[in-house]
Amino acid sequence: MNQPKRYTITAALPYTNGPIHIGHLAGVYIPADIYTRYLKLKGEDVLFVCGSDEHGVPITIKAKKEGVSPQDVVDKYHKIIKDSFEEFGVQFDNYSRTSAQVHHETASSFFKSMHKKAKFIEEVSEQLYDVQANQFLADRFVTGTCPKCGHEEAYGDQCEKCGTSLSANDLINPVSAITGNKPEKKETKHWYLPLNEYDSWLKEWIVKGHKKDWKPNVYGQCKSWIDEGLRARAVTRDLDWGIPVPVEGAEGKVLYVWFDAPIGYISATKEWAAQNNKDWEPYWKGENTKLVHFIGKDNIVFHCIIFPAMLKAEGSYILPDNIPANEFLNLEGKKLSTSKNWAVWLPDYLKDFPNQQDVLRYVLTANAPETKDNDFTWKDFQTRNNSELVGIFGNFVNRVVVLTNKYYKGIVPNKNNIEAVDVNILQEVKKITVTISNSLEKYRFREAQAEMMNLARWGNKYLADEEPWKKVKIDEKRTETIMYVAIQVVAALAIVAEPFLPFTAAKLRKIINEDQLVSKILWNDLANVEELMPSGHQINQAQLLFSKIEDEAIEHQLKQLEATKTANEKENQALDPQKELIAFEDFTKLDLRTGTILEAEKMPKAKKLLVLKVDTGIDVRTVVSGIAEDYKPEEVVGRKVIIVVNLKPSKLRGVLSEGMVLMTKDVSGKLIFATPDSSDTYNGTPVV
Repeated sequence: MNQPKRYTITAALPYTNGPIHIGHLAGVYIPADIYTRYLKLKGEDVLFVCGSDEHGVPITIKAKKEGVSPQDVVDKYHKIIKDSFEEFGVQFDNYSRTSAQVHHETASSFFKSMHKKAKFIEEVSEQLYDVQANQFLADRFVTGTCPKCGHEEAYGDQCEKCGTSLSANDLINPVSAITGNKPEKKETKHWYLPLNEYDSWLKEWIVKGHKKDWKPNVYGQCKSWIDEGLRARAVTRDLDWGIPVPVEGAEGKVLYVWFDAPIGYISATKEWAAQNNKDWEPYWKGENTKLVHFIGKDNIVFHCIIFPAMLKAEGSYILPDNIPANEFLNLEGKKLSTSKNWAVWLPDYLKDFPNQQDVLRYVLTANAPETKDNDFTWKDFQTRNNSELVGIFGNFVNRVVVLTNKYYKGIVPNKNNIEAVDVNILQEVKKITVTISNSLEKYRFREAQAEMMNLARWGNKYLADEEPWKKVKIDEKRTETIMYVAIQVVAALAIVAEPFLPFTAAKLRKIINEDQLVSKILWNDLANVEELMPSGHQINQAQLLFSKIEDEAIEHQLKQLEATKTANEKENQALDPQKELIAFEDFTKLDLRTGTILEAEKMPKAKKLLVLKVDTGIDVRTVVSGIAEDYKPEEVVGRKVIIVVNLKPSKLRGVLSEGMVLMTKDVSGKLIFATPDSSDTYNGTPVV
């Protein structure tokens, strides 16, 4: 691609079934905002769009739980989410919503265009149906066991543990999320996008094409999908919430959310264009327009394979140039979970840390999960704020501004004889600016922010080495030059910090009184202009850019998480209902004996199973036990156990299991052995 004439930047549409948490910010929205701000500072023609995804099944599930309409749910959370983005400085040119009329029209038109070109296939198939609820079960209304990894809480569209994309019919032991009943299969007609017909094109475009400059996690997942072979995917579903399918014979059906949602980027662009008297088409159909999607790793397949196939099939749109997806962010070593409230919600953060949005932006970028899952901890949050933002960045700026006001009443002093050390620091400004640009162009935001902080480090070192507070007493001319140079570094920081720390950069621009300059400093000036702040320019008084975070504030956050953890553990303790009554004679049929585990080894290719040799007192027999996730083989050898010795033998993965070891669970859900009260019991002692 030639140098782009314009950029279209999109960020994944968040579901409006809850507020935004730090995982969303770190994975998608801060990187997208950093990149967009950087391009705009360069003077590029950039459009940054997003919007609320309001037609997903999670919305209907939330509505059922709260006893309200889906529209009530999306109206509530659309406002909360939009407000959170604004409060954290994520500057969308337009934040729209998929319930908007312009989106309904755009998505319907897109479908009709593809339908007219015969890009869909119609099929009657058997879908899961909940008889009690009297409805077909769309993706997230079904849970079951993943056929690929065995995760027992996979959804009907995707396993969140291994990332495999599924259909509801793929699940083992599917269960309705509405009633808890086992669904039956019933025939229904749907329209499908035959992805298999785009297999050769996708191989050419991604695998053989220039897409090896995509991030390894993105390219690798795409290649894996293509290598496994693509299947047709339904673009419609049986549901009463969403965009009605705009063709005859589709009554009671809506567009599938994965088809509907990405078109939201286009409708958001149309809405922006109408509001600003612009032409939307160049941003989606124009020559040399660079389209970049910012997403999380759970959306890779939709944005790298399915949406491009849709755009290709429709035929009049540009294709994405890059899709820099991030991995997941954990919280204090555990996976973020909205259902378990294991998260830091943005509205809650602002209550506890008012006006400290940039601190969170900085820490999330420093720990960005760019190539692998990463961890957010409150101790690291405190350390980075106090040591880096306060101790390095804030300290440097404050010293320069305070000394300038003290020595020169806030007027930038003259530049006298420039020495080698002065030239070096000014050259460092230029070099770091180029380095930051190179990193941002490659979507390495963590690396770019670190270079920004390095500029503040260089400034601190320059002041420490030159000691203007000492030289002012013996060499006024030299002191003027030192302070002149230091102010140039501060001015540069006001620019390079803006993508990462927009609120701080705005404060800094006011401190250096940038509005009074002849022209605003742009990004490209940093590498070309010799003087950013001219001698004689009046700056304002100093103000603290950051404040120290005390231990008490961090302890409060940790206590809140501990309370959440305790609540989750109590919830996990919910007891199963009592089974149906049995006669005493039925119970006496069980032969329970004490025994000792003599040997243990992992069952090959089985995640949960150990093969045990147990001395029952009667004999030594083999028992296959599902305890491998909680115990290593060497940990169970020699343990006293209670074993059912008269259980009918059965083969598990080819191994004959001749009994059952009794287990229970502790409060954390870990399996523990039901052991005899006395260690003096001998093997084979009956348990009565």
